[in-house]
Amino acid sequence: MADTDIDTTKLPPDALVTEIERTRAELARTIDQISDRVSPSRMARRTTDRVRERISQVDPLIGGAIALAAVSVTSYLLWRRLRK
Repeated sequence: MADTDIDTTKLPPDALVTEIERTRAELARTIDQISDRVSPSRMARRTTDRVRERISQVDPLIGGAIALAAVSVTSYLLWRRLRK
């Protein structure tokens, strides 16, 4: 089953109990890490954080050009609608 570095057949009962508690703590940490990794809300938060990081790395000139293009398209569409 599990690979351990300690030969439990020669351990005194106190050491065996200590080893079991250590193994339980490791197992609990592993389960917490797995549940954190597969949690939909945490996955969404990690994805949002990655997107925010990438957006923050965009050159301000490029970001300004994109914003200007968006405002221009929106203004044009509003102008067309108001003209009708």
